[in-house]
Amino acid sequence: MVAIKRVIDYAVKIRVKPDKSGVETSNVKMSMNPFCEIALEEALRIKESGRASEVVAVSAGPAQCVDTLRTGLAMGADRAIHVEFPGTLYPLSIAKILKALVDAEKPGLLLLGKQAIDDDCNQTGQMIAGLLKWPQGTFASKVVLDEENKVATVDREVDGGLETLCLDLPAVITTDLRLNQPRYATLPNIMKAKSKVIKKLTPQDLNVEIRSDLEVVQVTEPPKRKAGLILSSVDELIDKLKNEARVL
Repeated sequence: MVAIKRVIDYAVKIRVKPDKSGVETSNVKMSMNPFCEIALEEALRIKESGRASEVVAVSAGPAQCVDTLRTGLAMGADRAIHVEFPGTLYPLSIAKILKALVDAEKPGLLLLGKQAIDDDCNQTGQMIAGLLKWPQGTFASKVVLDEENKVATVDREVDGGLETLCLDLPAVITTDLRLNQPRYATLPNIMKAKSKVIKKLTPQDLNVEIRSDLEVVQVTEPPKRKAGLILSSVDELIDKLKNEARVL
C-alpha cells in the first residue's frame, strides 16, 4: 500500500492569501507530492520484481484527490482508495485514516514519502508506525526485501551518512529523494486510468473521528532579501563587516 498526497506543484510560485490564513490554492496547478511519487515508484518496482501481488494507492482529502490517484493508476497502481474529507487534515488524522485502511486491506508493506512539500511536517510515517506498532524505516535511500525471512533491509540517510536497518515485515517505510527516479505515465495508461473505478470512503466509514489538533495562527511570506552591495576595496569590506555586520 502506498499513501499519496495532492499538493501544489513544485514549480508553482506560492502566494499567501490576503487574510494570511493560508496559501492560495484556487486556480493553482496541483500534482502528486514528489516524495509520494518516489514511494509509488518503489512499490511498482517491488511488484515488477515479483515480490508483491498488487499495489494499492490511497489518498485522503477533497474530491480533487481523485485526479492524483488517477495519476498513480496511470503509473501502474492496481487499485486506488479515496477517503474523502473536505477540510484540512493534519498528520495525526491522516495516520488514523491510514491505520484503518491498513486494518482493512492487510498490506505487507506501507510506503509513504518522507514528507510533503506543502507543510514539510515529516510526521505521518512515524505516527502510523506508532499506531500500528510496526517497525519503521524513515528517509530510505535503498530498500531490499527478503520474502523468505520476511524482513526488509533499509539504508536510510542520516546526518552522519547512511544507517542500515533490518525490519521485520510488515513495516512502514518512508522514502527519500535518492531512492529512485519515478517513471512517467504513458498516454495509453493515462487513458486506461480514466476508466478505472476508485473506491470511495469517508472517515465515518472507517470509524475515524477527525478533529483539529493544530491551529494555524498566521501564514506569512519570508522577509524579502536585501539588495547586495558592490564594494570598491577590501578595506571597505572589512569596515562594513566590523561596524555594520559586527562579525569581526
